[in-house]
Amino acid sequence: MSSVAPTRDRIIDASLDLFGGRGVDAVSLDEIARAVGVRKQTVLYWFESKDVLVDGVLDAVATELYAVIDAAVRAAPAAPLERNDSLERAVFRPAVRRPALLGLFREVSRLETAQAERLRLRIQPLIDRAVAYLGDEMTAGRLRAGDPGVVAALGYATLTGIATEPEALRAVGWTSNAAGLRVLRDELRAFLKAALSPLK
Repeated sequence: MSSVAPTRDRIIDASLDLFGGRGVDAVSLDEIARAVGVRKQTVLYWFESKDVLVDGVLDAVATELYAVIDAAVRAAPAAPLERNDSLERAVFRPAVRRPALLGLFREVSRLETAQAERLRLRIQPLIDRAVAYLGDEMTAGRLRAGDPGVVAALGYATLTGIATEPEALRAVGWTSNAAGLRVLRDELRAFLKAALSPLK
């Protein structure tokens, strides 16, 4: 790896934290440069515009989440409810370590169409895999019967709702920190397990 590669990585890391914490529109390239300890021209050397930087951040996050989910799928137990629980814990693990990741989910809904489409294409294989898995388990009777695509979308909407409604969460006493994220994770796990359990 060349000696300049870490500069690009530091720009991505600082941008992720700033975008996730305050929103893409609220953060300037000057602020990102100050956070990294470089000049704005250095940021523009690596990323020719803010849009290109946003793409780089989303690409890095998608790559990380893809790796986390793929590893969790390979290591998960066979029983579907336990498998889903294992995947939910795996997806939340990076967010507990770095709460700005959930804030970045909020920003996805505000992206320009082209950016949102690039991100969708990046994660489409994971979506297809999840929908196929849910469909197989529902057909086998190991998960509650339903439309697997809609169920996957509801799971995603639940997660992004957590990210996009911090004020509603604070109104019920939730605190935005690592401990608070663990509470959210555990409640989400229990909620999804109850929703997916076969009807008796």
